[in-house]
Amino acid sequence: MEQQNLSNTIVHFEDQTAVHKISDALLDLLPSQKNQPVVIVCIGTDRSTGDSLGPLIGSFLSEAGMNFFHVYGTLENPVHAMNLKDILQHVKKTYKNPFIIGIDACLGRIANIGEIKVGIGPVKPGAGVNKKLPEVGDAFITGIVNMAGHMEFVVLQNTRLNLVMKLAKKISAALVETDRIYDKKRTFQPISFNFVKRKSAK
Repeated sequence: MEQQNLSNTIVHFEDQTAVHKISDALLDLLPSQKNQPVVIVCIGTDRSTGDSLGPLIGSFLSEAGMNFFHVYGTLENPVHAMNLKDILQHVKKTYKNPFIIGIDACLGRIANIGEIKVGIGPVKPGAGVNKKLPEVGDAFITGIVNMAGHMEFVVLQNTRLNLVMKLAKKISAALVETDRIYDKKRTFQPISFNFVKRKSAK
């Protein structure tokens, strides 16, 4: 629930160009090689409105259908504190050298509520509520859903679902757009062959 990175792309969900800005930022971060799988891990739980951003996004992406991205964490099968470690182990066993995008809700300053952040590096789930959980991802997307600083559990429980839904829809739309055009941005990794020069017959 916390992410700090000096190279963040930050956009407010009410920005009419938010979807394109998020998509452009992701395309700059994603691997350019076709043989590296991209896995999206949407963290959170539907038991808390403020923490439901990730599962909502995962459900929206699953309904939309992804061409190249693999999605974990939905309303039906959320990725949360109790199973996060197991899910990450499963992802690393299932995919060879995956590029992981961690998605999570975030608390911040009142003036920053509604902002969406995209950047390189892991997301730190649970940091905002003093939980020690594994860091997730080679890149992150976070949405600031409410104010930090006091009784974070209560704040998350009392976050307006309306705001979380709007953030989830913008982020999901950006990921769908990115998935649709991602293949055109990638290149095949060249394969090197070591040929042994055969001796000519005498």
